[in-house]
Amino acid sequence: MTLTRTALIAVAACSLFAGAASAKATIGQAAPGFTLTSAEGKEVSLADYSGKTVILEWTNHDCPFVKKHYGSGNMQDLQAAYTGDDTVWLSIISSAPGKQGHVSPEKARELTTSRGAKPTHVLFDPTGEVGRSYGAKTTPHMYVIDDAGTLLAYNGAIDSIPSANPADIGKAKNYVKTAMTALAAGEKPNPATTKPYGCSVKY
Repeated sequence: MTLTRTALIAVAACSLFAGAASAKATIGQAAPGFTLTSAEGKEVSLADYSGKTVILEWTNHDCPFVKKHYGSGNMQDLQAAYTGDDTVWLSIISSAPGKQGHVSPEKARELTTSRGAKPTHVLFDPTGEVGRSYGAKTTPHMYVIDDAGTLLAYNGAIDSIPSANPADIGKAKNYVKTAMTALAAGEKPNPATTKPYGCSVKY
């Protein structure tokens, strides 16, 4: 795939790699609790999903790296595979008002429909409090919370190739799948942490 000049400029403007996650979100320790409002206007708390595996996806629809995974259908496929009776997928928007990626509830619902996205909920974090508590640095930035709904099991990139090129998806190791497969087998994800890539979260 050849990126347009506009896309290349957008990619250059993004922060490709994140630093270490906040100490508040540590592998093997309790995931920071939160309550956020969904695109449907419902209050959703992490505590609501005790006993389930929870996947957190930080997102910004204007980010080229997010477009890579949604435009190819990769993110939607993961959402479809990992939502159900025992698994919850929460897409979180931490873009501040006036910043790239900040959307209204109506726009968020339209994006979900138009892209065929399948998260359990799209949640708004306009103050960035939840994103910062997790140390979310990029979009996408992925977290997996174990099937007790309490301990952080994975923190990092969606996959192993840090590019905005959809052609790389099939060649990459998908770390979300790796983490979910390990948890299903009663094992700890390996790797449990990776360096996330994408656009910087627009706090």
